Amino acid sequence: MSQTEIPFDADLIRRYDTSGPRYTSYPTAVQFHDGFSEADYRAAAARSNAGGGPLSLYLHIPFCDTVCYYCACNKLVTKDRAKARPYLEDVYREMALQSALFDDGRPVDQIHWGGGTPTFLSHDEMRELMGKTAEHFALKTDDSGEYSIEIDPREADAATIRLLREIGFNRISLGVQDFDPDVQKAVNRIQSLEETREVVETAREQNFHGVSIDLIYGLPHQSRDRFMKTLDRVIELDPDRLSIFNYAHLPQRFKPQRRIAGDDLPSPTEKLDILGSTIRYLQAAGYVLIGMDHFAKPDDPLAIAQREGTLQRNFQGYSTHAECDMVAMGASSISQVGGAFSQNVKDLTAYHEALVAGRLPIEKGVVVTEEDVLRRHVITELICHFRLSIPDIEQRFDTDFANHFSDALDELADMARDELVTITPEAIEVQPRGRLLIRNICMAFDEYHGSLDGQRFSKVI
Repeated sequence: MSQTEIPFDADLIRRYDTSGPRYTSYPTAVQFHDGFSEADYRAAAARSNAGGGPLSLYLHIPFCDTVCYYCACNKLVTKDRAKARPYLEDVYREMALQSALFDDGRPVDQIHWGGGTPTFLSHDEMRELMGKTAEHFALKTDDSGEYSIEIDPREADAATIRLLREIGFNRISLGVQDFDPDVQKAVNRIQSLEETREVVETAREQNFHGVSIDLIYGLPHQSRDRFMKTLDRVIELDPDRLSIFNYAHLPQRFKPQRRIAGDDLPSPTEKLDILGSTIRYLQAAGYVLIGMDHFAKPDDPLAIAQREGTLQRNFQGYSTHAECDMVAMGASSISQVGGAFSQNVKDLTAYHEALVAGRLPIEKGVVVTEEDVLRRHVITELICHFRLSIPDIEQRFDTDFANHFSDALDELADMARDELVTITPEAIEVQPRGRLLIRNICMAFDEYHGSLDGQRFSKVI
């Protein structure tokens, strides 16, 4: 078995299938609190300037034309396209406030527009939004940054993709979820292979640097055989990256999910069969498991960064630019700046009122401690590279690893017996059978996980 082949042991996964964080941040958002103030954020921005370096920008566009019943994102479902205009004016207000906090000339290595549906905006609005961003921040003009956008192919055509390339985007992420018509009907997302192919092929013609496709397993009416047919169609599209997310059915928390009948969901056994077959299928097709539910071609920058030990993780998932401080704008967006995390208010009215009053619309956040920095580094090494050098940690943080993490090592003992990890005085190595359960392994080093509410997180598988 090569190093890229991941064995699938359904019985083992059942034993470890608990809920836990995805570790796009540490501390996780559960630790954010309303005691974090605008003054705390301004202090974090000052620390960021002292450190210098490039920036990453995230912009949240919350609008969707129709609701996908599985969705748990912060969104506003509306047919009224005019609602985008006042929201954009608020984003521009926030952009002016944010940019004033950061030194001029700090290059923007990464941009991401998420949602909602960013292409809900008109072509003129998208052009304007990128233009306003360029007025306030030092965007790259040589196509060397990683400038990405989430695409709903039902809200984009060839002309949209050409426009996005023209204004500076060079990566796209497409939501597909499943091509099966019964599944699409059950989740209220009718999306043809043809309209999806048009977006992908136009992106290739326009020399986008990469195309990523998102799928979800565990949706109503799915089965292993049906999902393999979707994978056949997806592989024909030849994406550079794939994300295969687990559907978490939490209708008590997310109102749209109440329209999904629980009896229509695949059984836990069928769901595991879908996942196991998907992993085998994608490995046979030449994709590398980057971590958890992300796959990439061997020559993709994510796979290269993982091999070279430079892969990082942030709110956009696995990244080659996570060393950048992330300035996030828009309702509900989360920034990571100067050793602090902060989240904007989710409600659009509250967002507007704060900005009209000249205030940053921050709802909550947290300033990381030295202990947080240590544990975040440990978790990042494990979740990105599946290996942790103990001497490196001891030297970097001036600590005795075995003593400092005695509780974590005790927790990992059972995982070592199950051959998920190998522990020596020199290193912790995640074994191939442990890679799918990497979230469990990382939780052992999470100082807060004993007090975490499992209902706040998805299942690890």
